[in-house]
Amino acid sequence: MDWSIASSINGWSFGFLGYVLPFLFVLTVVVFFHELGHFLIARLYGIRVLTFSIGFGPELFGFTDRKGTRWKVSAIPLGGYVKFFGDESAASTPDNEAVAGMSEDERRQAFPAQPVGTRAAVVVAGPLANFVLAILIFAAIFMLHGKEVTSARVDQIQPDSAAAAAGFVSGDLVTAIDGKPIATFAEMQRIVSTSAGETLQITIDRGGATLTLEAIPALQEVKDNFGNVHRIGRLGITRSLAPGDVQTEKAPPLTALRLGVEETWFVIERTMSYLGGVITGREATDQLGGPIRIAQISGQVATVGFIALLNLTAILSVSIGLLNLFPVPLLDGGHLVFYGIEAVRGKPLSERAQEFGFRIGFALVVLLMVFATFNDILHLASS
Repeated sequence: MDWSIASSINGWSFGFLGYVLPFLFVLTVVVFFHELGHFLIARLYGIRVLTFSIGFGPELFGFTDRKGTRWKVSAIPLGGYVKFFGDESAASTPDNEAVAGMSEDERRQAFPAQPVGTRAAVVVAGPLANFVLAILIFAAIFMLHGKEVTSARVDQIQPDSAAAAAGFVSGDLVTAIDGKPIATFAEMQRIVSTSAGETLQITIDRGGATLTLEAIPALQEVKDNFGNVHRIGRLGITRSLAPGDVQTEKAPPLTALRLGVEETWFVIERTMSYLGGVITGREATDQLGGPIRIAQISGQVATVGFIALLNLTAILSVSIGLLNLFPVPLLDGGHLVFYGIEAVRGKPLSERAQEFGFRIGFALVVLLMVFATFNDILHLASS
């Protein structure tokens, strides 16, 4: 036997599992909580839930609870769904013919027969559950693991950088940007990274004297520790690692919860800013990733540790919640648009209009998946 070939196969298998297992962990947790949001609110309103599935396609294993819900794990782990009594499909398209023939008791348990406000509450509960999950994960990390806090003190300035042009010197302590107080280097980075090409008024403490400098962060491509490229604004300074400038703090529960909310909002804000930049042409679309990129990043982050993997889970949870709120038929946001129209008209859109909308939504989702997967392949080929 050629042991070099066997070793290569073994190494590839380990690497493959190193990507797949973290990917399945991250995606399963995020999808489970999303669908759990739908499920819990549906049960609260007395709606019968037929199926709770993690994944699509053929069932791998599952069980049926005492209320008749089939809980299962399916073969294609790229999402999930909750199917309600009265739904025609997993996408919650109503089976109007079946609902019309139901008894009064059955209609009380059928999702399509519920008031529009109830249906909207069930639908929006999925994305909200994703946001709540992210907040709780971030809060748990801040409370149990702690947060490394580095003061916003400048150590070194890169030649010909935005900071050098603005007049920064080593030892400057940034105290505010555009009037917003700055307490840590991370807070400064967040503002600078999303402000490429914009003029920032940066207040500093220099030896006890307060000065205001004008700086315009430059848009640069930066590689992270795993070789992934990000386009962000940079001043061209490094943080101070001197004793007293770096410390790890564990937050008490209420503070951790507040920090979790702030961290979740930052991810939402940054995501929307990026998407807005794509629409206006300020950002490149090659940053959009699909399942392959998620699997790759999950595997990379897992090598750092479980805390880092949890952090990625929270970020992905926010992203999934946001994605599902987009007003695209087939997604939760598309259902909410239909319900909004129904609330205004006093009656739902015609079956033909809804079917047409779902077909458009399906086509858009497929196109997005194909585009994201194409980006993933190009990313892998260039890495």
